[in-house]
Amino acid sequence: MRDDPRARYARWDRATEWPMEIIALLFLGVYAYVVIGNLRLSGVDWPRAFMTGVWVIFALHYVISLVLVRDRVRWFFTHLHELAMALLPFLRPLQLLRLVKLLSVLHKTAGTALRGQVTVYVAGTSAILVLIAALGVLDAEQNAQGANITSFGDAMWWAFVTITTVGYGDYYPVTDLGRMIAVGLMIAGIALIGSVTATLASWFVEKVAQTQQETQAEADAGRAQPDQAAQPATG
Repeated sequence: MRDDPRARYARWDRATEWPMEIIALLFLGVYAYVVIGNLRLSGVDWPRAFMTGVWVIFALHYVISLVLVRDRVRWFFTHLHELAMALLPFLRPLQLLRLVKLLSVLHKTAGTALRGQVTVYVAGTSAILVLIAALGVLDAEQNAQGANITSFGDAMWWAFVTITTVGYGDYYPVTDLGRMIAVGLMIAGIALIGSVTATLASWFVEKVAQTQQETQAEADAGRAQPDQAAQPATG
């Protein structure tokens, strides 16, 4: 009997889910070490070799997934970011976005309510995106001429200000890559703020509905007591 492509891809995706997240975590540690230590222009070669190896692993994972998936056209257009990482090595920091998927993996074993899951997901995603954007913009800016984001503290402050759409303007990227990271973080910030607003709105609506139900129950109980008292005793 011929193997179902959907089942085959599902098995592959489950088998590689945790290993790919662990690789992304290791990549985060090495990438942070390189960026914060400003080792791009130094003679240290092993971090570059490690990150190149990670890029190869993610590229192979993309190719194998594309071969196994049933609807290749749809999967191709919904995974364009992975294609970009496979074709353009300088976008390797985007591999850290797989850590966002790690939150979804953790939710599969969590017993929290839906709103709790949304809250955890939004908070975790925000923290990961801030860290990734800070590292990425610092990597792009710290050795550029005329740059004003030259330390990890400056990069973190810039990322917080940008993702919250506050935009003080005290720190800003001057390189093309830094501006691309800024655009992505702005879009992510708008989406996350929308998620937070929707979650708060649903909480308020639920509280109002719960209060109305309790008030109605008390009113029904109050009407029932006089009716019971008016009934004649029997026996």
